[in-house]
Amino acid sequence: MYRKFIRPFLFLFDPESVHHFTFSTIRLALRIPLAAWIAGKIFKRVNPRFERTIFGLKFSNPVGLAAGFDKDALLVDELQQFGFGFIEIGTVTPKPQPGNPKPRLFRLPKDSALINRMGFNNQGAEAAAARLKKRSSHIIIGGNIGKNKDTPNELAVEDYKKCMLALADVVDYFVVNVSSPNTPGLRELQVKEPLKNLLLSLKEYSEKSNWKKPILLKIAPDLNQHQLMDVITILKETNLDGVIATNTTISRDGLRTQQNDVAKIGVGGLSGKPLSNRSTEIIRILREKLGPDFPIIGVGGIMTPQDAVEKLNAGANLIQLYTGFIYEGPGIVKRILSKLH
Repeated sequence: MYRKFIRPFLFLFDPESVHHFTFSTIRLALRIPLAAWIAGKIFKRVNPRFERTIFGLKFSNPVGLAAGFDKDALLVDELQQFGFGFIEIGTVTPKPQPGNPKPRLFRLPKDSALINRMGFNNQGAEAAAARLKKRSSHIIIGGNIGKNKDTPNELAVEDYKKCMLALADVVDYFVVNVSSPNTPGLRELQVKEPLKNLLLSLKEYSEKSNWKKPILLKIAPDLNQHQLMDVITILKETNLDGVIATNTTISRDGLRTQQNDVAKIGVGGLSGKPLSNRSTEIIRILREKLGPDFPIIGVGGIMTPQDAVEKLNAGANLIQLYTGFIYEGPGIVKRILSKLH
């Protein structure tokens, strides 16, 4: 029903406007008596065999909602009714910021893909924390954190610390985002020495605190082999708790959409089906180099249950959806779980 009727209607309108409309619709619909219970019955699939314990946290199932969909933790209680095992909010920054000028979100239907250059638009870490304190559900929450656009890279560590402090009591793990292509200079923090220094500082900050939440790193799919090996070395040297592979890509290779149309859209991170193979390849390399026990969350181009199985078979412990959720609808979580053993 979603793919045949709802998606064609929604795709008639501007993607970002549809996103806000969808949020309002979900919030209002699930306030109707019994609506949340009915949604849970339709979309949730509960079975002990789906459970996973990763970096000390027990997940009810391995399918999560990736960062970027609910940046400001507006719909955590409602979205968990669609069967996710965990939800990652953000990317949040210490101070609120509007993000990049609109339009900044674009569909590529022929490729089952999106291009975004949102630019960490969010209401700030404190606002997200205030909402999470009021939530009623107990689903695992990840806090994806970044730096403000006007913060120079040499001071970036302080922004990440501020976000950690604000969210420490309301999230279950942190994700250090240095891989978004939409904040100028951010990916420079992926370079070996800056990245190592940043992660060591955040690990030390966490260990000196009384909350000690797991810290993960989210990496780009555009790293070359040498850069990826540097990241793997850093993950080991910093004793980080896990890695998320991958963020969006700046590549435009192999798209079915006309090149002129892609060029008109301009810069931004590409997500969806074209990212699937590269993301899976990086997961496979990470698993080979990091060993069997290092936690890996796979994300990027999961559009079908088979895509999810491939990520898990490549070595991911958990997976996340974003673009697949938009293109395939809320039923995709249940369809994925039906293929897991």
